[in-house]
Amino acid sequence: METRALGRTGLQVSVICLGTMTWGEQNTEQEGHAQMDMALDRDVNFFDTAELYAIPPKQETYGRTEEIIGSWFATRKNRNKVILASKVVGRSQNTWYREGGKKAELSREQIFEAVEGSLRRLQTDYIDLYQVHWPDRPLQLFQGHEYLHMEGPAIPIEETLSALGELVKQGKIRHVGVSNETAWGTMKYLQASKTQELPRIASIQNAYNLVNRVYEVDLSEIAYREDVGLLAYSPLAQGYLTGKYEDGAEPEGARRTLFGRMGRYESPQGIAAISAYVGLARKHGLDPTQMALQFVNTRPFVTSNIIGATSLEQLETNLDSVTITLSDELMEEIEQIQRTYTNPSP
Repeated sequence: METRALGRTGLQVSVICLGTMTWGEQNTEQEGHAQMDMALDRDVNFFDTAELYAIPPKQETYGRTEEIIGSWFATRKNRNKVILASKVVGRSQNTWYREGGKKAELSREQIFEAVEGSLRRLQTDYIDLYQVHWPDRPLQLFQGHEYLHMEGPAIPIEETLSALGELVKQGKIRHVGVSNETAWGTMKYLQASKTQELPRIASIQNAYNLVNRVYEVDLSEIAYREDVGLLAYSPLAQGYLTGKYEDGAEPEGARRTLFGRMGRYESPQGIAAISAYVGLARKHGLDPTQMALQFVNTRPFVTSNIIGATSLEQLETNLDSVTITLSDELMEEIEQIQRTYTNPSP
């Protein structure tokens, strides 16, 4: 398994990162443990989670995924073999994240509370990479790629980063990152770290896949020039790029079947693009899942590709993506599809 530098931290993380958000909802504790066992055996040293998980977010499953990871650490006694990433929720109207029913925000008080909760559930005394799950400022997220300016209350980035810096000094977190962030926000974090001697962000965790390559527009330059690489999530477009939802199929146990919430991939352009990519993989004798994952794996601005699975068979297929080759001819055909259906599912 190839490893890559995590920003300027000195850490080397596997190009495949084990995503965990189904554990505690679609997967049991035992199944989560089995996935971690397999991933570690295949030299995956990087796991990603969040206080929010399991997904979809619900009060009754909040923190459950971290608890499953914590019980695995407790039984396997192998915390030192894993580079562990977690996240603190951004501003939210939901009131179950914090004691006393407070609405979530990225204030010093709430970040400290969140870290203590995660450490307790994870049964560890440190988190290697602690990420801001989404910005505190008003921002249109998950609804397209056009910027829509909005005013509203917001904790300053400098205050958030200062709180994270205190936790670094205490040894409770080692490095920091952002998620679902814009180029402006990423550069503001970098500016604050430089001018105020605060921790430097190591990574940005954003969605990236064959039907959503918006990251390439400007954030990719930050990866090159600032050593803040992409931790790519949703590399299979929530499973659509596997081909399992073709022709309106609703496989038993699949996320779309269980929860819906997938409209971003069901526009006419999105459906056409996904069908084209699935057909392209089959034309070249490749598994559509592995083609889509290896496309992400091979992008030079990607630090690690966060994969998820609900079965060991799916996990093995995902892990094996690193062994396939994408020919020059195939890559040109991918670009042709991108030109025809440009980022249809941002």
